[in-house]
Amino acid sequence: MVTKVAIIEDNAEFMCRFRHVIESSADFSFIGSAANGTDGMALIDNVAADAYLIDLGLPDIPGIELIRHAVQLRPECDVMVITIFADEAHVIQSIEAGATGYILKDSTSVDILECIRTLRGGGSPISPLIARRILQKFQLPAAAVPVNQVPDIPAQITPTPLSEREYQVLFALSKGLSFKEIGARYYISSHTVARHVKKIYRVLAVHSRGEAVYEATKLGILSQ
Repeated sequence: MVTKVAIIEDNAEFMCRFRHVIESSADFSFIGSAANGTDGMALIDNVAADAYLIDLGLPDIPGIELIRHAVQLRPECDVMVITIFADEAHVIQSIEAGATGYILKDSTSVDILECIRTLRGGGSPISPLIARRILQKFQLPAAAVPVNQVPDIPAQITPTPLSEREYQVLFALSKGLSFKEIGARYYISSHTVARHVKKIYRVLAVHSRGEAVYEATKLGILSQ
């Protein structure tokens, strides 16, 4: 099933790159773009995309306002922020506005496509750098660890509605691993990881990696 994508980005170079990335994949369809907030609002009003890629630093209207507008008008859509802002304040504001993904503009073309697929699969892709900073905000261990150095999960854990595999994925998320790294560690695909993450978010009633780790720690599912 083809995913329809619209882009709201004021930088012509980035816009061209993102459009090329979308059009290069057979499972995506580029259906519209806007270079400022005003045109972005009109795009959202008139073009029903499955996923909107929205820059936060638009020249006339904050990207946060466009995120709110998109999720209110089209609740079935997903919004992924693509930005240069790596601070937790922008991340939290975006999540509160309704964004379900947040990646930096220096992400590779493959990462961008994989993130959109994860987004549509029910996951919430976040650049590893952003995830680490959010985890640091909650004073949890967040430094990324090489896949082969992630410790095994504890033998005894707090009883949880999560399956053993879901707990393994949650534990790996808490160590800052990407979906690809988690998949490599447990010999499963990134899409399978995304499905597990979707279930974890639903069980914990959260919408992001940072929230999931924070809530799981608070509930005693993960140890501090």
